[in-house]
Amino acid sequence: MGMLSEFKAFAMRGNVMDLAVGVVIGAAFGKIVTSLVDQIIMPPIGVLIGGVDFSSYKWVLHAAGPDGKGEVAVLYGAFLNTIIQFLIVALAIFLVVKVMNRMIKKEEAAPAPPAADVVLLTEIRDLLKAKS
Repeated sequence: MGMLSEFKAFAMRGNVMDLAVGVVIGAAFGKIVTSLVDQIIMPPIGVLIGGVDFSSYKWVLHAAGPDGKGEVAVLYGAFLNTIIQFLIVALAIFLVVKVMNRMIKKEEAAPAPPAADVVLLTEIRDLLKAKS
């Protein structure tokens, strides 16, 4: 089996294709979460803490020169935005997994109907108990 045909067999497996679809959907979901945090959640929080754009919070280690270049800063506001985005994504994934687990438990909880011979033997047992 040549390397090209081996790669084709690997790439066309169901798991690889499912993973590729998951990555693409995850990237799109990440953009939605970024927009949600940056444009909807953080502005009201910024108003509550003094009306400043939260993502612009930084700790300047070295000020910029007269040409405006050379500033060294820790952008903790952007970091906090990223933490909030992570928490939202984690919550969404948790909720999806929780719903899927409930669906799986419902499928497992439904017992299979007993076979005909088991029903017949149960009826015979019940009749024998009633005669005793």
